[in-house]
Amino acid sequence: MKMKMKMKSIVLASALLAASTSSISVLAQPGQGDQDTSMSFFITSRGLGDGANLGGLAGADAHCAALAAEAGVTGKTWRAYLSTTGAGGVYARDRIGSGPWYNANGELVGRSVMDIHYSNANLNKQRSVTENGDIINGVGDTPNQHDILTGTNPDGTASDLTCNNWTSNTDQSRATVGHFDRVGGGAMAESWNAAHPSRGCSQEQLQASGGNGYYYCFATGE
Repeated sequence: MKMKMKMKSIVLASALLAASTSSISVLAQPGQGDQDTSMSFFITSRGLGDGANLGGLAGADAHCAALAAEAGVTGKTWRAYLSTTGAGGVYARDRIGSGPWYNANGELVGRSVMDIHYSNANLNKQRSVTENGDIINGVGDTPNQHDILTGTNPDGTASDLTCNNWTSNTDQSRATVGHFDRVGGGAMAESWNAAHPSRGCSQEQLQASGGNGYYYCFATGE
C-alpha cells in the first residue's frame, strides 16, 4: 500500500513539474500575436533642398532610409510615397508594402493599403509626424508647410504631375501634393495625398504654396 502511495506521489510530482516547466516556456516566448509598433511611417523632417528634384525614386528612398537611421530605426526597407509616370512608371500605393504602419510615437496610422486610401482616418496632423515624432507646421502655423509631394491620385495611382518623375526643380513642371493636416485650399483640400497641384517644382514655388519639399516615407515590411 505504501509503495503504491509513493508511486502516486512521484507521478503527481512529475506531472506538476512538467506543467510548471511548460508554463515557464510559454511565458518566456514572445506572443505570436504581438505587433511590431516601431516606426514604419513618417513625413520627412527636411527635404533635399532642391525643390522636387529628389534624385528620382532612388534618391527619395535613400533620403527616407537616412532619416530613419538618424532617428535610430534601422533594418527596414523604406520607400517614398511617390508615383512616377511613363515607361517604368509606378504607383505610390504599390511601393509601400501591405501595412500596418505606425508613427515614431507608436501610434497606428494605417492598417492596410486599402485603409489608407479609403478610410485614412488616422492620417492627420496629430499622427502624421516626422521621423523624430514632431508635428510639422500646417494651416494656422508660420510658415505653413502642409503640402506633401506625392504625384498621386486619391486612390494611390499616379497623377500626371510628378515634377518629371522627381528630377525637376524648375517651374515648367508641377507636382500633385497632399495636405497632411487635411485642411486648406485646393480642389480636394482634405486629401492627405491629392489636395491640389503645386505652383512649380522649384524650392521657392513649393514654399510659396505652403510646402517645403517634404514627402511621406513608409517601411515595406520586407
